[in-house]
Amino acid sequence: MNELDAVIHQPARLRIMGALCGLAPSEQVDFSFLKKKLALTDGNLGAHLITLEENGYIKVEKTFVGRRPKTFLAVTKQGRRAFDAHVAALRAILAASTR
Repeated sequence: MNELDAVIHQPARLRIMGALCGLAPSEQVDFSFLKKKLALTDGNLGAHLITLEENGYIKVEKTFVGRRPKTFLAVTKQGRRAFDAHVAALRAILAASTR
């Protein structure tokens, strides 16, 4: 059985990864969109994004749109694999509990 990923298992990070893995591989979203979608504060979302980025699960791109700073987020291949493995581990736990 696959092991749960301690980085992804935290509820807010699980939701972040779920949202990002729902995108096509070449897609990205901006920080404000994700913050609103998940109903997280700037600080809370920012802290979780740092953890995910440090583990290589997401890519963070900071740029400017006009004169305004903008942060774009995307899941990495490594992050997508880790999320898929985590979901498989959760499914295995659920399957075992219904036997």
